[in-house]
Amino acid sequence: MPTDTTTVPRSTAPRRWPDDPAQGGWYTEAEHAAVQEVMADSLPWQTGWRGKEHIAAFEDAFADKTRSRHAVAFNGGGSALEMVLNCLDLQPGDEVISCALNFVGTHLPVIHQGGDLVLAEPDPTSLNLDPADVEHRLTDRTRAILVTHWNGLTADLCPFLDLAQRHPHPHHGPPVVIVDAARACGGTTPAGLPVGAEGWATIFSFETKKLMTTLGQGGMVTTGDAALAGRLRRLRTYGLSQQWGTNQQLTKIQAAVGLTQLERLEEMNTARIARAHERTRLLGGIPHLTLPPVLHGGRHLYYRYNLLVPEAWAGTGRDALMEVLADHYGLGSIINDPPTYASHAYIRAHTDGQACPRAEQLAARLLCPCLHPQIPADEEREICDAIRKATDQLARAFGDT
Repeated sequence: MPTDTTTVPRSTAPRRWPDDPAQGGWYTEAEHAAVQEVMADSLPWQTGWRGKEHIAAFEDAFADKTRSRHAVAFNGGGSALEMVLNCLDLQPGDEVISCALNFVGTHLPVIHQGGDLVLAEPDPTSLNLDPADVEHRLTDRTRAILVTHWNGLTADLCPFLDLAQRHPHPHHGPPVVIVDAARACGGTTPAGLPVGAEGWATIFSFETKKLMTTLGQGGMVTTGDAALAGRLRRLRTYGLSQQWGTNQQLTKIQAAVGLTQLERLEEMNTARIARAHERTRLLGGIPHLTLPPVLHGGRHLYYRYNLLVPEAWAGTGRDALMEVLADHYGLGSIINDPPTYASHAYIRAHTDGQACPRAEQLAARLLCPCLHPQIPADEEREICDAIRKATDQLARAFGDT
């Protein structure tokens, strides 16, 4: 049984920089003004908080930004993914393939909607889902390939779309490609298209840590399938007197903030990319760390800044490095993400017997030190100096200098 690689013994020493920023996209006077305008508009009892026009404006702008035909807003990315999977009408034995390295929220809806979750290996360089491994796991029961743009590094969707066409389900046709873009809003894929333009459906999250946010929670689905968009709109609003549904609507104040954040998304992403590239420059030449790969033909948004320690340091050495960074330098870091079956008992119980050794090995080498564009430049230099010194300290302890 694999160990839970999220559990790292950590001291309670104060952090100068937290394990993880509490907010991704940040707010300006523009967001405050949007909130005040909606507040003023909603106070009269004749008006209230229903906001179809605000939500429609946000959806239209988002569809335009992602070059998709339809955008459907939800109260969260998890809700959005759950409802997209609901639209597959999964039957017992239907399979959904997804990368083992993932946030648990990507895999829990598959199980809840009745699908058999099939875990696949990550590519060893990008850590995104490996098309070659997916091909080995395709069967005549595969209904969907669920691809995550993991930690902001956009995946090439073309191989998965091709695989789907070459391995049709006997009753439903080619498996659909569903994209989890919770960490990649505003990205560009290697095909040169905005994230959200490819695949059957793409799911976005606007939770507080994401690249753009809508007051803590929120989500969106983009799709070119009019029937899917219509069904999603019914599902999020009690079925609109036609089918089963529930209440998963975004509020109009969230939509107003989302529209403002969307207008500022490029500015925020550009700042994040610049900060990550500066970190890569400052950390260059450390022989014991593998830095994030340079992406050709796409856009890496650095939702997390992934570092890999040497294979000989996997597990114990990586944990020790995180401890040194926290205790001696006040720098927090996280393991984002280990294989979901190693970190969540429910997923483990529903994928019993499945194992992805490459994912486990990569997760044992992974750490993500705190990164945010609003960390001052002089503090970023201190962070990089701390990473260099802590790594050198570990190298001496391992006799690897």
